[in-house]
Amino acid sequence: MWAFRVAVSALATGLVIFLLVIHRNDSMQSLIELLRESEVWVAIGLIVLLLAFLYLRVPRMVAKMLDDRASAIAGELNEARRLREEAAAVLAGYAQKAAQAETEAAKIVANAKEEAERFAKETRAQLRQQIERRAQMARDKIEQAEHAALEEIRALAADKATAAAEKLIAKRLDEGRADKLVQDSIKELPEKLN
Repeated sequence: MWAFRVAVSALATGLVIFLLVIHRNDSMQSLIELLRESEVWVAIGLIVLLLAFLYLRVPRMVAKMLDDRASAIAGELNEARRLREEAAAVLAGYAQKAAQAETEAAKIVANAKEEAERFAKETRAQLRQQIERRAQMARDKIEQAEHAALEEIRALAADKATAAAEKLIAKRLDEGRADKLVQDSIKELPEKLN
């Protein structure tokens, strides 16, 4: 608004100077020549336009529009301030929830570690028991294998002894003596059967 007033006062001052110049020259001829200049008509048109603006109260309308715009901007700033405060409250809520989630996650991790340690202990105990059972089974199998090997060795030794005795007997026994042994064995047979 003040700029408009300054412009009007500057224009009025220019008009007064113009009129003083014309008044000094008292000559009508110079006035007619002056009216032929395009700049004069531009100045007169500007003065008429400014007077029309003043008559229609344009400066008040412009001032009212600027005031309305300033009020709207102030309202938007207040709304922005309210939204910023609301966002800060939401952010604080999320920060609190994040802290709670972090605490809960730490508890879950601690419980998982405890569960893993317990599971590891149980697994180690079960593994030890399984190793002991398998070791006992291996010892039992070894013992059975040793027993079977000893039985086989005894059987082989008995077979070898029998074969060796047979060979010895076959070498030392002639046919006459063999017949006599067979005859004696047949005679003793009925006594042994009864």
